[in-house]
Amino acid sequence: MGWKPVLSNQQSMPVRVIGAGLAGPEAAWQCARRCVAVDLYEMRPQRNTPAHETDLFAELVCSNSLKSDSENSAPWLLKQEMRHAGSLLMEMARRSAVPAGHALAVDRLEFSRLATEAIAAEPLIRVVREEVTSLEDFDGLTILASGPLTSDALATEIQRLSGTERLFFYDSISPIVEADSIDYSKVYKAARYGKGTADYINCPMTREEYEAFIAALAEAQCVEGHSDVDRAGELAPDAQFFEGCLPIEEIARRGPDTLRFGPMKPVGLRNPHTGNMPYAVVQLRQENLRADSYNLVGFQNHLKFGEQARVLRTIPGLENAKFLRYGQIHRNTYINAPALLTPTLQMKQYPKIIFAGQLSGVEGYVESIATGLLAGLTAAAVATGVEPIPAPRASAHGSLVNYICSADAKDFQPANITFDLLEQLDEATKKKVRDKKMRHQMVCERALAAFDAWFQSLAQVLRAR
Repeated sequence: MGWKPVLSNQQSMPVRVIGAGLAGPEAAWQCARRCVAVDLYEMRPQRNTPAHETDLFAELVCSNSLKSDSENSAPWLLKQEMRHAGSLLMEMARRSAVPAGHALAVDRLEFSRLATEAIAAEPLIRVVREEVTSLEDFDGLTILASGPLTSDALATEIQRLSGTERLFFYDSISPIVEADSIDYSKVYKAARYGKGTADYINCPMTREEYEAFIAALAEAQCVEGHSDVDRAGELAPDAQFFEGCLPIEEIARRGPDTLRFGPMKPVGLRNPHTGNMPYAVVQLRQENLRADSYNLVGFQNHLKFGEQARVLRTIPGLENAKFLRYGQIHRNTYINAPALLTPTLQMKQYPKIIFAGQLSGVEGYVESIATGLLAGLTAAAVATGVEPIPAPRASAHGSLVNYICSADAKDFQPANITFDLLEQLDEATKKKVRDKKMRHQMVCERALAAFDAWFQSLAQVLRAR
């Protein structure tokens, strides 16, 4: 598979990881599992970000969902490859999972607590609670996993080294309500088409209720000049949002029915109280293991807090909702990966600097963890004198990195893992195998086989040393 020692009897090169969000702890863990010592830097609580609420590692600032865990889906494949590689955060997710139908969702506080404790207990990882603002004067490897909320000082330093403009988009956070404040006489639990477990609470709407909600949303005032968005000033009128996480007010601007065909889609969620299909549905997903709070799925927004309370309380069942967290919006920074990175996530100009997480140009929790895993493996290899080899193109990891490294640098946008990014079957096989589910299964089996062979090759080389 190609992993080869290039130096013998070499003392391990120093490694530091900057950022203890999702990618950073995973990268540090992968290094430590291969007997490479790591300094893990985290600026919180010395310096906080607009979106974080704790000083714990791996804090999930938006939703608590790590996407679909349905077998042979692209998100499942990416997670499955990480499980095969001994991912720390996939194991913490398993331990802190909450009911979420076909998705993998976690108790966010328990997830972070478990990750923080695991890192603290690892003797080869030294945690340093301070902000890093310079990438000079370090004679070793640096994994940059400072995340989309990278501090201005470090972002400026990255911009100086890369010689490219700073890129960013706006991302948003969904509200959370107290479970006891939901009117359960107006809502019901159901899975779409009755398939799977009924883990979501559904707030059904008639056409009149939906239209009243849309009218209230259209009149609601958004936050202006909020420090959570941009310290330099207001959110620009033409601000660029990530299409997979649009604020509900932005979706509604695209037409009166866009929400009803998006996060409020009622298809397959028949109301057992009436026997009818609702005109629209708001879904609530369990937030923690105690089931004492729920988040409004897909209801990220940038409304003033008072306006959120007014608008969201027009939803049936939420008339007296107590909000534990309101929706917010924040700026996500990322680099122009196609212009700057190699397929091993190293900078072309400065190969001792490795990028991971959303800063590298991926979008999403699972994708951030995956690039953290890859960055950790690259660092462990280089630090011990082994030539790094990219993850195979056929794998989900390789497909994700292939996108961020080979996309059009003039119009680069961050991406989630999707089946479109995966290496497809040849035309002859497609014609022979007509069933779509079977084709997806074949792609996933091929991907896992390729990933496992690549990963085991690395394991054998490092063991041999």
